[in-house]
Amino acid sequence: MHIAQLGFSVLLLFLSVGVAAKYETLDAAASDPNKLGWMQGFPPPPDKLVTQPDSNFFSFPKLRWTVCHFRELLPTEQVSRGIGAPVPLEYNLDEAAIDALTFQPMGSSETMTWEESLAANYTDGILILHEGKIVYERYFGCLDETGKHGAMSMTKSITGLLAEILVVEGKLDDSALVTTIVPELSDSAFGSATVRKVMDMTTGLAYSEDYSDPDADIWIYSRAASPLPKPAGYEGPDGYFEYLQTVKPEGEHGDAFHYKTINTDALGWIISRVSGLEVTELLSERLWRRMAAEQDAYITVDGKGTPFAGGGLSAGLRDLGRIGLLMLNEGEINGQRLFPSKVVANIREGGSKNAFAKAGYTTLEGGSYRSMWWLLHNEHGAYAARGVHGQTIYVDPKADMVIVRFASFPTAKNGKIDPTSLPAYQAVAEYLMLD
Repeated sequence: MHIAQLGFSVLLLFLSVGVAAKYETLDAAASDPNKLGWMQGFPPPPDKLVTQPDSNFFSFPKLRWTVCHFRELLPTEQVSRGIGAPVPLEYNLDEAAIDALTFQPMGSSETMTWEESLAANYTDGILILHEGKIVYERYFGCLDETGKHGAMSMTKSITGLLAEILVVEGKLDDSALVTTIVPELSDSAFGSATVRKVMDMTTGLAYSEDYSDPDADIWIYSRAASPLPKPAGYEGPDGYFEYLQTVKPEGEHGDAFHYKTINTDALGWIISRVSGLEVTELLSERLWRRMAAEQDAYITVDGKGTPFAGGGLSAGLRDLGRIGLLMLNEGEINGQRLFPSKVVANIREGGSKNAFAKAGYTTLEGGSYRSMWWLLHNEHGAYAARGVHGQTIYVDPKADMVIVRFASFPTAKNGKIDPTSLPAYQAVAEYLMLD
């Protein structure tokens, strides 16, 4: 398959096949995109170009430039913040003390400082809020405070949040069969699933995301979703929505948690149908404008202009901090209520631990998944939005803390970065609770 046939969803996960392996010896400093000179010069030298369609732009170390520049590579749709003035976040910086905090990574007998973990995790931006104020904020590599960064699968959690808002408001029945809302999915595996099972990813779908298998469904999905012209003779589905109609059943709905991006794209279709708005418009109307975001965001789209609800969002660091505050404060920000507190209460209930356990997430044992959010079920009641290569919005209600991290870790799977991340978040939480 020629790289020009690949859509955003494949390139989003391309390096997990092993493309990054030869570069993994480059640490965060050596792989800094500014130091490597990607897309610098007028014009950039041929060996420093990061382009579409013939570039492996999502392979490491080019990845470290790409995460801040999706709009230059792929078609997108704006998530408008409107024209009102943003409401600034307050500061109470405590960066030196936090940098010096130590923790023990999972599976290690050595200790690491918070500051050391930033480089170990290839951090591009990190924000910590405590009691509603910014106590820590740093930027690296391709990102600064005016830039936007790919949220990857944190997009799923925001799509899930929008769906949960509609459920609580009585505009979406999560017990309804998907087919009653999107009849176009009647003949697919989604047709017999309830909306709740889609929201919690406990659907039974014949869909493989085994990137080492050239015949895996992910490749068919990606060809369908690609915004690039289809090759001569192509007769497959065109766009996210057409592909979703072809998905066949496998197993029983509700039996187990299966993390499959197509669930979120189906959910995006569902919430668009009941709201009468595209995901980008709904996100703008219900959250971005009302929370007084600093920057517009944007979402990548397929060849028909359908937003990639499962992973296409790019946004500013502080604006995702505002999303974290909305979750922490159960729908309130800037002294205003944006959605009912029951929305967050429903998410924090968590999903089926038994169903989640079958997925084998060793760094998240005892966890669950609900409305596209990851529940840790630890003593602090922490939960998170998570995306490949180290993206997270980590909410710790007990510590009154939100951490937002953008990263470009060489390996896609968060299981590789969790050992130097989750214990670090806990160490910060415990320190902040001493106040």
